[in-house]
Amino acid sequence: MFAKFKKNQAGETEAQAVVDSKRVPAHIAIIMDGNGRWANQRHLPRIAGHKEGMQTVKKITIAASQLGVKVLSLYAFSTENWKRPTDEVNYLMQLPVRFFQTFVPDLIKHNVRVTVMGDTTKLPAATQKAVKGAIDETSECNGMVLNFALNYGGRDEIVTAVQQVAQLVKDDQLKVEQIDESVIAEHLMTNQLGEFEDPELIIRTSGEQRVSNFMLWQLAYSEFVFMPEHWPDFTKESLENAIIEYQGRHRRFGGLEN
Repeated sequence: MFAKFKKNQAGETEAQAVVDSKRVPAHIAIIMDGNGRWANQRHLPRIAGHKEGMQTVKKITIAASQLGVKVLSLYAFSTENWKRPTDEVNYLMQLPVRFFQTFVPDLIKHNVRVTVMGDTTKLPAATQKAVKGAIDETSECNGMVLNFALNYGGRDEIVTAVQQVAQLVKDDQLKVEQIDESVIAEHLMTNQLGEFEDPELIIRTSGEQRVSNFMLWQLAYSEFVFMPEHWPDFTKESLENAIIEYQGRHRRFGGLEN
């Protein structure tokens, strides 16, 4: 654990943990929770929380890139979120349009490439166009990958992968005994992330402690950090604190520590 020293209010010198730049998790995934509660606490409509949350996405994207993160996956809209009130869903579908219209130049400036996982064919045409445009415009960037989960569900992803593998068996392109973890992984939506397909650190904001159908296969050995902040209040310092907690843990992957 790295530390820096600073004076507290009493004038005493105390150690403060800082991020070890050599051990930053390559893939961080965030379940961005609490936009609605943030708005309710301020007697604002829920969409005000989503609007503020979009600004947080911009700040955390840049912060993660500067910290050396390779992939930042953000759970933006789940397959279950369609159950929300129609007005809220319609607003959420407009957010990617507004986000990419204003933020793509900054993404390119910071060499960030956009990818998306989820069934985007179910999204409104304008949303699909904005997503495709951002992917195309940032395709030459080779820095951090900003991976959005849009209309994504972990169970849906696994079902789709199993269907694809089953079709290969049916077409005599694959034998049943050849099916292993790598074959399944090849048909998951995170396969596009290559060696960084599995998140090392998963953060959930707003104090909730559940995975909400997110990356059910990939999180097998992820470290979880649950943060009390609602997503609009999440800052670069919050991100650093989560990474510091991650760096203080010992990942054994089912084995024993030396």
